[in-house]
Amino acid sequence: GARGAEPNTGDGAGILTALPHEFLTAVARESFGVDLPPPGRFAAGVVFLPNDPDERQRCKQAVEDICAREGQTLVGWRDVPTDADGADLGATARAAAPHFEQLFIAASDDVKDEAFERKLYLIRKQASNQLRVDESLKEAKAFYICSLSTKVMIYKGMLTPAQVLAFYPDLRDTRYTSHLAMVHSRFSTNTFPSWDRAQPNRFMSHNGEINTLRGNVNWMRAREGMVDSDLFGEDVNRLFPVVEPDCSDSGTFDNVLEFMLMNGRSLQAAVMMMVPEAWQKQDRMDPAKRAFYEYHSCLMEPWDGPASIAFTDGHYIGAVLDRNGLRPSRYYLTKDDRVIMASEVGVLPVAPEDVAYKGRLEPGRMFLVDFNEGRLIPDAELKSEFAARKPYGQWLEDQVITLKDLRPEKEVQHYNPETLLARMQAFGFTTETMHFMLIPLVTELRDPVGSMGNDSTLACLSDKPRLVYDYFKQLFAQVTNPAIDSIREEVIMSLGCFIGPERN
Repeated sequence: GARGAEPNTGDGAGILTALPHEFLTAVARESFGVDLPPPGRFAAGVVFLPNDPDERQRCKQAVEDICAREGQTLVGWRDVPTDADGADLGATARAAAPHFEQLFIAASDDVKDEAFERKLYLIRKQASNQLRVDESLKEAKAFYICSLSTKVMIYKGMLTPAQVLAFYPDLRDTRYTSHLAMVHSRFSTNTFPSWDRAQPNRFMSHNGEINTLRGNVNWMRAREGMVDSDLFGEDVNRLFPVVEPDCSDSGTFDNVLEFMLMNGRSLQAAVMMMVPEAWQKQDRMDPAKRAFYEYHSCLMEPWDGPASIAFTDGHYIGAVLDRNGLRPSRYYLTKDDRVIMASEVGVLPVAPEDVAYKGRLEPGRMFLVDFNEGRLIPDAELKSEFAARKPYGQWLEDQVITLKDLRPEKEVQHYNPETLLARMQAFGFTTETMHFMLIPLVTELRDPVGSMGNDSTLACLSDKPRLVYDYFKQLFAQVTNPAIDSIREEVIMSLGCFIGPERN
């Protein structure tokens, strides 16, 4: 795992498990003498709170007030035991550490199953939004709910992987059992390390970068004006902003994934919508699956970049790889019915004779474990099922208008040496652009490569006329990202896009 100058302060590590009912029932009885309701009728989650006692109490009171307003019962708060010395926690991690408590909420009689999950989501979003804008709270950013669910629990922090179990004694309790575990070790490429940015997030873990982040976030903000929800009704406005401020790219992805799940989409469908395969140039793709991707590209732009994303809601756990295949994902299925997936082989020791099947995720592919069915569902079966649920192909045929159908016939402008120089000057080409960029591309079939950076003035601040594209820059992590362009990578890239009004 990544760390800074201190070998014992990590960029972030954590673990997501199923809700450990036996353990939570026992600690709730020990902590505040209450018997919890049966599984599915209560939720629990770890909460980061301010260290200042007064501010901490105000945060807890805000949560309790919102919980009561939503008709749910706050059972109690439990101090989460931590062991900074036993984990040999670094000075930077200690200085940034919040106060740790566990929150327990019981469902009212009139809400069940997913309706209760939506109430918990509403409570968490309202509390976070209210406390974030409270200017009297000096430690407002210290308030963060890692998870609040009937299905999963998250323990995480500014730790190295080896420190997670040592720092949280709960995880070493023999009563703490789970049918799944998602573990993450962070390398913070886009944002600084912090306790709340550690992963797993509430529904996913992510290895890679979302290069299209700024545009994705702006589109989600714009869509808030169009959102209409059958499940939340007027309460949907209390969920905004969908994307919480100060998130990493992974946290932002998780916010949007959660929003779609809570509004009725399934986990698999939401992930397929956000991380689609490269469908535009795939002539051999099943037409129904191609139509599924094309239809959903009208609703949401892809969350693109080199990425391996693991996701779970407690019922399913799975993973998807980006369309370029720029991050590794290897998995084993053992003869004793364990499924192990990680970014590399050998993360856990597995005897070769115990392996029933092993493989790797290919570009754009997904794998899914369904715990109810007790099996690993392959990519082709999974996507074929979702593609067949609606007549996406018919909808596209009836509704989509392509530009070529509207474009009038006109004369094509060919190479004209008499006007070439004047046209190049008019469009802002320079001698430097010609000699160092265009001529090498044409004569040597190579890209110009430089290692000293670009010290020219930002176009928006320059007194000189500049090319239009100089005014636009892509913001993404400057690590391990190979150059990509739509010509060389035509198999997995397309410059085509949809324009027109967006619906709900």
